[in-house]
Amino acid sequence: MAEDVAGLEEAAILLMTVGEEHAAEVFKFLSPKEVQKLGEAMARLRKVPRERVDQVIEQFQKSKDEQYSLVGDTDAFVSQVLKRALGEEKAGMLLDRILQGRDVSGIESLKWMDPRSIAELLKNEHPQIVASILVHLERDQASEVLRNLTDRTRHDVLLRIATLDGIQPQALQELNEVLSKVLAGGEKLKKTTLGGTKAAAEILNFLGGQIETPAVESIREHDPDLAQKILDQMFTFENLNDIDDRGIQMLLREVQSESLIVALKGVDQGLREKVFKNMSSRAAEMLREDLEAKGPVRLSEVEAEQREILKVVRRLADEGQIQLGGKGGDDEYV
Repeated sequence: MAEDVAGLEEAAILLMTVGEEHAAEVFKFLSPKEVQKLGEAMARLRKVPRERVDQVIEQFQKSKDEQYSLVGDTDAFVSQVLKRALGEEKAGMLLDRILQGRDVSGIESLKWMDPRSIAELLKNEHPQIVASILVHLERDQASEVLRNLTDRTRHDVLLRIATLDGIQPQALQELNEVLSKVLAGGEKLKKTTLGGTKAAAEILNFLGGQIETPAVESIREHDPDLAQKILDQMFTFENLNDIDDRGIQMLLREVQSESLIVALKGVDQGLREKVFKNMSSRAAEMLREDLEAKGPVRLSEVEAEQREILKVVRRLADEGQIQLGGKGGDDEYV
């Protein structure tokens, strides 16, 4: 996180040294969220030491000098390599997927719009069209669009997102052309991973319990296994980092030591430290020693223990005893 903040500040300093015209040109190539973050970083800057400015410029110059263009026309290069390796027919099939469907300027323009306006624009479209569009948006923006749709449409769209495994380039191109006529257009957007249970889970994470639960139940009626896959990905073991200290302490009171030891074998040091700091000094020291003494554990065993702990997490969350971090929604104080 510290590195991200430092990088944003360096980018802000650099843009403020090149002048308004050049800075504006750079902004044209950024996504809405990048524009917002970088704009906020620039707004925070008041006075910057001269040596700091010189350091940023020197670092940028060095980075620029290290860049090297491998080929003049990358599309042509990829095309020729595939044709030589696979032949015209197979290469053609692959090239359709690799080189087509990358210009989604109409969909990109939606990223600058208010979610309520997007929902109004899409409310009469087929749920499959809506799903194909929402998977291109940031997850929190997509969730806000869903929040402004009817329950029935919302559930249908989420089901289609969860079962979407890609969009044919030609279909994406046609979809984009329609949107481009309605909207003002935009810049080119690198194609993102489309659909699947992970996309549905990430969007649901922002919706909050009052909307999330009936949406998942609606999917469960259609396909119980699919609903479970979505639930499994809505909160992963690594997301324990997002639970506050009080929640971690409550969770630790519900989990057996042996289960915790096995589960922690498969996580990074940062999550381990979060667990350690929410235990007494003696308990933390004992856990450290047990982890070191524990030999190699099968990944399947680690994942099994993590799933059991996640069941406890979800139960505590359903009971309102802990708040899952990063979730938006309709929580109210009474």
